[in-house]
Amino acid sequence: MKKLSKHMNMLLPLVWMGGIFWLSSTPDLATELPPLWDFVLRKIGHAAAFGVLAVLWLRALPSGWSAKQRYGVAATIAVLYAMSDEYHQTFTLGRIGTWTDALIDSWGVLIFLGLAKRSKM
Repeated sequence: MKKLSKHMNMLLPLVWMGGIFWLSSTPDLATELPPLWDFVLRKIGHAAAFGVLAVLWLRALPSGWSAKQRYGVAATIAVLYAMSDEYHQTFTLGRIGTWTDALIDSWGVLIFLGLAKRSKM
């Protein structure tokens, strides 16, 4: 059963990355919200999506690694994927990839990993 858990822990961040890619490939994620609420909730969503990705990678990485290595690698993967996601959006009709969104995503990574560290994950 332990092998299944190990494989599942590795599969989850990959599936999450696929979901992010799919959403980034969607030309228009229109909402009926007022513009300010739409903007704020999108930015929170960006930060949360990449924060969750970082935590999923933290869980997937080998437990034999030091905490510093695991947190560093999880953060690096998530931030690099955030950057590649913004680049990907520049090729999607109706989407704009921006460095500020990559920065917001990175803040989400730091916040979620900080919370994970605080909970001794």
